[in-house]
Amino acid sequence: MQTASPAPVEVPRGLKGVVVTDTALGDVRGSEGFYHYRQYSAVELAQTRSFEDVWHLMMIGELPDAAQRAAFTARTTALRVLPPEVADALGVIARGSRAAGALDGLRTALSLLGAGRGFAPVYDLTPEQRREDALVAAAAVPTMLTALYRLGQGLEPVGPRTDLGYAANYLYMLTGEVPGARETRAIEHYLISTIDHGFNASTFTARVIASTGADVAACLVGAVGALSGPLHGGAPSRALDTLDAIGSPDKIDPWIREAVLAGDRIMGFGHAVYRTEDPRSRMLRELAEQEFGGPRVAFAVEVERQVEAILAELKPGRELHTNVEFYAGVVMELCGVPREMFTPTFAAARVVGWGANILEQAADTKIIRPAARYVGPAPSQPVPVV
Repeated sequence: MQTASPAPVEVPRGLKGVVVTDTALGDVRGSEGFYHYRQYSAVELAQTRSFEDVWHLMMIGELPDAAQRAAFTARTTALRVLPPEVADALGVIARGSRAAGALDGLRTALSLLGAGRGFAPVYDLTPEQRREDALVAAAAVPTMLTALYRLGQGLEPVGPRTDLGYAANYLYMLTGEVPGARETRAIEHYLISTIDHGFNASTFTARVIASTGADVAACLVGAVGALSGPLHGGAPSRALDTLDAIGSPDKIDPWIREAVLAGDRIMGFGHAVYRTEDPRSRMLRELAEQEFGGPRVAFAVEVERQVEAILAELKPGRELHTNVEFYAGVVMELCGVPREMFTPTFAAARVVGWGANILEQAADTKIIRPAARYVGPAPSQPVPVV
């Protein structure tokens, strides 16, 4: 005897606000302007701990002591070197993705890495084996991204160094020069602040794929694909494009008013979750003002002030503030990161959060399989005879 299918549950568009699982990795409290990694404020972690410390927290479950930090750092820095079959293929990948950039090339490179390192389906692995694959991938992503960028520019890749931390090594492989302490710490602030951020589109994509039991590389390829969309990871460079388009302080008011009245989106403002100031934006603004200063930072701060005032006037009742992308672009530019590498740099941080979410999801053997509401022509109609 057949049983009737359960009635579908009506949910908001885009699954907004729908809880799909439990997580111990962190949360975003949008009405408070607060988010955390496990039990710690993410902003406080960015201001006080190293990237490796927070990576350890996300993957292992606790902040390391001195001995654990040294062991974890040694373990992950050794994984920065790519397998020969991956390194040798990056030139071909870079030529094929030159127009799209390093992020698109990363999808292919991750697939090769998974094959070269022998990644197996997470369904068939122990928790320790899954974690090792996630560490291998996260350690290799900065090496692959910077090599793809440099090869696309006609430059030789710069190999990783084991004596530099994650952030400093990333800038070194990108520019070919050891960065200063100010630039290193600024980028580290940014990287830590973007490791994880609730069930965003790319993280959810990674978890959906992980729920099928696929290997870590497959999960990460899907996440990178989601991140490549301009509504998710492409805003930092677009926010700087807005600053460039405005040009000078006297043009802020007319430029913004015209854009808002035309219905255009002001890139770098508004967020899907926050209804108050984005804590990441506040932290990066303070960092830019205190550590760098100068006309570029002052102009960005003035644009922020006037945009928020104009939006409050023209769109009363809506809370629209800068999001992380606005000052992320300013900080990365000040640290020498080329504009086309803004979103890839975001990926170099988020790969840690993706990995932690993959591990958490892999522990649950239930596949994620939602339903859709059919709105096409009424079935069942006879098939036309030709």
